[in-house]
Amino acid sequence: MSLQILLVEDDRQLQRQIVRQMAEFGHEVEAVGDAAAALVLVSRQAFDVLVLDWMLPGMDGIAVLRELRGRGMDMPVLMLTALGHTLDKVEGLEAGADDYVVKPVDPLELNARLQALLRARKATGKAADTIAAGDIVVSPSRMAAWRAGQPLGLSHTEFKLLLELARDAGTVLTRPMLIERVWGRDFVTTTNIVDAHIRQLRLKLGQHGDDPIGTVRGIGYVLQA
Repeated sequence: MSLQILLVEDDRQLQRQIVRQMAEFGHEVEAVGDAAAALVLVSRQAFDVLVLDWMLPGMDGIAVLRELRGRGMDMPVLMLTALGHTLDKVEGLEAGADDYVVKPVDPLELNARLQALLRARKATGKAADTIAAGDIVVSPSRMAAWRAGQPLGLSHTEFKLLLELARDAGTVLTRPMLIERVWGRDFVTTTNIVDAHIRQLRLKLGQHGDDPIGTVRGIGYVLQA
């Protein structure tokens, strides 16, 4: 199984080593060296798994993990630690880590653990818990959404509308398509119900940045990814 991996490791030599080793298993790895870069990337791009170093400059791995879980992001997280102490491992697991590997990293073990994490998520139906589009993150399982890390207080209909736009970010969705997906195939309306809910959604999204929803005149709407 080929994976899209985000690696957060400040040791450049180890970072290059892991990128090379995981590439040999057919994985694509995006590597960064600090928490700030990692948080930006996960808000803009979808990854299958996060490999997160415990000891990072500034904001450490545990703080990054808590931030991600606080945003509702449920991607599998494997932590790298040089500590090897039981209490530290427990702290990581309690903060939301799914597994850990102690340095020095054995590439065969790392690959096996990553594959096991993805199989476990697939078996429990949790593999696609979050959808990211730009700085917007939507969690279907939690019925919640965030922008720039801030929770959005959406109504049920607004959430469903944003979810459909995020699923097809960058693609124009017509009004009939949105009505079918959000309100149902048998829903009949003579009002501008889609436009009205888009206006409300824009107001809430606009509290945390520029308007991300584009209007295609006479056709529909598109969420800019």
